[in-house]
Amino acid sequence: MKYKITKRLIGYFSVVLLIFSVIVGALFQALFKWHTASIHEQDLKIRALSIADTLSQFRKTNHRGPGMGGGYGAYLRFIDDIAMSKVWLVDEKAQIIETGHHNSSLSYDNLPEGAEELISQIFMDNTVSSQQFSPLLGIHSITTGVPVKNANGDIYAALLLHSPVDGMEQAQKDGVLILVFCILAALLFATALSVLLAHHFIKPLQVMSNVTGQIIKGNYAVHTGITQNDEIGTLANNIDELSLRLSEAESERKELDKMRQDFISNISHELRTPVTVIKGSLEVLNEGLVTKPDEVKEYFKQMLTDISQLQRLVNDLLEISRLQNTNFQIEKSRIDITSVLSEAVRSMQRLASKKNIVINLSQNNHPFPFFGDYGRIRQMFIIVIDNAIKFSLPDQSIDIKMETTQNECIITISDYGKGIPEEDIPYIFDRFYKEQSNQNKSGSGLGLSIANQIAIRHGIKIICTSEIGRGTSFSFFFYSKPE
Repeated sequence: MKYKITKRLIGYFSVVLLIFSVIVGALFQALFKWHTASIHEQDLKIRALSIADTLSQFRKTNHRGPGMGGGYGAYLRFIDDIAMSKVWLVDEKAQIIETGHHNSSLSYDNLPEGAEELISQIFMDNTVSSQQFSPLLGIHSITTGVPVKNANGDIYAALLLHSPVDGMEQAQKDGVLILVFCILAALLFATALSVLLAHHFIKPLQVMSNVTGQIIKGNYAVHTGITQNDEIGTLANNIDELSLRLSEAESERKELDKMRQDFISNISHELRTPVTVIKGSLEVLNEGLVTKPDEVKEYFKQMLTDISQLQRLVNDLLEISRLQNTNFQIEKSRIDITSVLSEAVRSMQRLASKKNIVINLSQNNHPFPFFGDYGRIRQMFIIVIDNAIKFSLPDQSIDIKMETTQNECIITISDYGKGIPEEDIPYIFDRFYKEQSNQNKSGSGLGLSIANQIAIRHGIKIICTSEIGRGTSFSFFFYSKPE
């Protein structure tokens, strides 16, 4: 399994190379044979025509026909030696083949099948070539036949010129040996190339395999470190990106788990106290330990207060849960922020008057259009104003200032209470964060978290600034958007 890809590459290269070699070898042999035979035939044709012309001239001075001996036979032997080929002279009527070798003659009966037809073609004034005489000659040869004519242009004989082609077969064998040698060399080169390519592919694949194995085990900090401008490089980059995103998701999951645990811990604490108090009061009343009407009434009053606190806590939990759910739709419409702020201030005037606190509202008369939920934004203002009243001393004041431009509205709510420590400001919008004091003993720690979620759902920016002993300011930044 370790070298599986290497073996496959070597096998693929070898098979392709062998198939290519067989095809090339077969084409080489066929083309070489055809080309060599063509050259021989062309050369034989030229020599045969030259010899036939000489025999025609000889015929003019010697009127005896072929097969009659004398100088004609001697001339055939002379041509046989000069032409370095076997020369036959065929008489159509006598059907005698006179050869230049030892002035011997052959009968048509000795010819191989199909040879008579070829001779007939020559007497029809055609130049032909054939390899049909090879069995009779005992050697692989090419035969070219041309007509021999007399002075009147009449064909009186056929000249057959035979040339052996032993060299062609040897050349083919040599070519095959060279081809085999080249194939072996190419196989060695293909094997080396396969190993190099396999190493080039396998090494990054092994790295990616190790990295993905680490990712499966939960180690999302690993990276391939592969930089290649090809498909393998793209795959490595995708694995690195996947590792990074899984690492981020794991961090978020841990953060959410921590938040969930903190949430359960906080809500358990918030619910435990009033439930314990109510249970204790009911036990006292049930056992008859308190019988005086005034004391009984005081217990009922305390239980009613605790139940109201529980109800407020549950309502706040449901509210923040809805706001944090992206599927929860907020009904938005075109509203005027100036009108919303004025309404929120009027709603809080009665609560402020209990502590003799004056709310100073400074705003222009120009409306600032905004696309949002009237009730939710009013709730956001009320939460912050309520906190300002809660943490202000009696007879103090709260200043609310509104500044608008064409595209922006800034509303600042400032109190002059004891302030928030600088190190606590980043956490004031967290759930269940609350200042532990008598002024906030009835708070759930969810108010500012709800206000922040309303701001987020409306694209409103909130900035808190505070100074110990001098008060706290919340600034709301509204940006006008097209409907």
